[in-house]
Amino acid sequence: MSTTITVIPGDGIGPDIIDATIKILDKAGCDFTYEFAKAGQTALDATGELLPQETLDAISRNKATLKGPLTTPSGEGFTSVNVTLRKKFDLYANLRPVKSFKGTQSRYENIDIITIRENTEGMYSGIGQTTSEEGDQARAISQITRKGCERILRFAFDLAEREGRKKITVVHKANILKTTSGLFLKIAREIAADYPKIECNEMIVDAVCMRLVMNPEDFDMIVTTNLFGDIISDLCAGLVGGLGMAPGANIGDDSAIFEAVHGSAPDIAGQNLANPTSVILAAIQMLDYLDMPKPARRIRAALEDAIASGDRTTRDLGGTHGTTDFTQAVIDRL
Repeated sequence: MSTTITVIPGDGIGPDIIDATIKILDKAGCDFTYEFAKAGQTALDATGELLPQETLDAISRNKATLKGPLTTPSGEGFTSVNVTLRKKFDLYANLRPVKSFKGTQSRYENIDIITIRENTEGMYSGIGQTTSEEGDQARAISQITRKGCERILRFAFDLAEREGRKKITVVHKANILKTTSGLFLKIAREIAADYPKIECNEMIVDAVCMRLVMNPEDFDMIVTTNLFGDIISDLCAGLVGGLGMAPGANIGDDSAIFEAVHGSAPDIAGQNLANPTSVILAAIQMLDYLDMPKPARRIRAALEDAIASGDRTTRDLGGTHGTTDFTQAVIDRL
């Protein structure tokens, strides 16, 4: 029986890399039915809304959504579409794995790190954002809750058990942010006690950033709050070749959105230049979420071999080819 997924092509290079990924999913025999929806600048131009109700309904109907990069116009009055989606569907767990690929122009080899980021609270919650009448003072409130901490920490430790991971690093700033980071660290210690087989380390966020650059092999899994996780996950992507090599999953109790984590790159939109790897890897995450491990393994193996051999790779991978050629190189291996 065919599974229906929501597909949001997105803006800029989004439609090109989403189309490439759909071709790969079809070639791998995934038997999906695709319900297409608009969001971001494309939706604003077509409907006057960044996130139309039809798109929200489509996400609600289907368990999984595959999403290209979105553009949120700069300036007042426009809320981030990605943040809105995470809060609307309570997608509290942001899952960002990075893994080294042979053939990439990265500084390190054998990187294999998963960053788990709390996705709905903290500095990105949008609470209490005010600017004084004079415009010379601004304020925002960071709020975290026991519920939010418990569920993201348990999500991380449960994932570590399923994936056979040995070590989790809890990242905080409790030495300065004694209330918010302090609460997160306190609850992390409570949760860690329920998982005695998993080593749990505690590190201050600035020390983590330095250690990731100097000795990234020291890390296995990282779990942290929203703002710190946003920064650390991009740093980790830099260890394996950049955001074009890193996928992202936003997971809740009832639904999930899988996405490219890079921007919409409007300067190369429609020029057949974009590397589709980030969305392909996000689709692999989606297959794992939908309990479809066989096509997930096949697509990853094909992608790894195409990159390692340099077959029709894009410019950021050291090649001279475009999106369609690289996509065909992966399809040929399937």
